[in-house]
Amino acid sequence: QVQLVESGGGSVQSGGSLRLSCALFGYTYSSYCMGWFRQAPGKEREGVAAIDSDSSTSYADSVKGRFTISQDNAKNTLYLQMNSLKPEDTARYYCAALVDYCSGSWSVDDVWDYWGQGTQVTVSS
Repeated sequence: QVQLVESGGGSVQSGGSLRLSCALFGYTYSSYCMGWFRQAPGKEREGVAAIDSDSSTSYADSVKGRFTISQDNAKNTLYLQMNSLKPEDTARYYCAALVDYCSGSWSVDDVWDYWGQGTQVTVSS
């Protein structure tokens, strides 16, 4: 059974940094796409970043240049380094897994196969 467990959320002031982690359990597929999404209160869930099994990456325009997605295959862990955080980054962040390569529709949450429970990020001004 595939499980994704996020950690690393918290509260930080504007301009600060956080690193989120997502541990994968029971995931044995050789081709995959891993991603981070977020959902703020009253808003739809939105794609933040994605990384392919060949390490190619995609980002939402709102986080380009500030966030970096990466993976450690030896540790079966996905990361999201978030720098220069803004109050509008406040949301619950989820990691997700897709049993296929990333596509142009990676930011659509319906295409993903597995989800974690999320971790809260709060950025104060």
